Amino acid sequence: MFSKVTALPPIGIDLRQISLVIFDCDGVLVDSEYLSATVLIDVFSTIGITIDLPFVYDNFVGHSFATVAAKYARLHGNNVSETFEQDYRNQLLQSFVGQLQAMPGIKAVLESLNVPFCLASGSSPTRVNRSLELTGLLGYFENRVFTTTMVKHGKPSPDIFLHAAQTMGFLPENCLVIEDSATGIEAALAAKMTTWHFKGGSHFNHGYEKVPQPHLVDRQFDRMDTFFDTAPQLRRKQEA
Repeated sequence: MFSKVTALPPIGIDLRQISLVIFDCDGVLVDSEYLSATVLIDVFSTIGITIDLPFVYDNFVGHSFATVAAKYARLHGNNVSETFEQDYRNQLLQSFVGQLQAMPGIKAVLESLNVPFCLASGSSPTRVNRSLELTGLLGYFENRVFTTTMVKHGKPSPDIFLHAAQTMGFLPENCLVIEDSATGIEAALAAKMTTWHFKGGSHFNHGYEKVPQPHLVDRQFDRMDTFFDTAPQLRRKQEA
């Protein structure tokens, strides 16, 4: 059972230096990881492969589909079918309709930030854009969406975060990354960016435990309505 995580103060980080916030998408902006895991299990079952949530969490969460397919091939000795990826994507996008939700409190965070922000995801552009569209978040990220298709290496390589920062015009040391997965956090740390671990997605209620040690990140939190608790300087001042 998931237990509440107390927000921890930043470790040796002066958040006044933060000029850009980079959000992961799945499990941070939208509550999609548990939903996508169950769809992946279903699609694998159609080709006679039985996997469970712990297997998906250990091997696939936070990775691009190319990485998922490569891991599957290494584990099972053969590649997935040519249509497998498209079958998975089609079923996933269908499941998103009516089920995918924006992470509670995220819109208020985006509307209150006083610094620029963007999105850096390991998912496909189609999935990211559809996720944002269905949850009413698309307008917040116009021309500020970065996916693994734009770089050579996906997470846990830092490439996507470094590309996002460079494109947005900021140095890595002036960036704050919000990530949920161990893979994403590894990428953010490799980029030498301030890293917050968000643990509020429903996958944490369904057994996802592949997370870094708390001392490796600058903060852990599990509710977006506490986003500014240790970083009030990132909140836009309300007009009197």
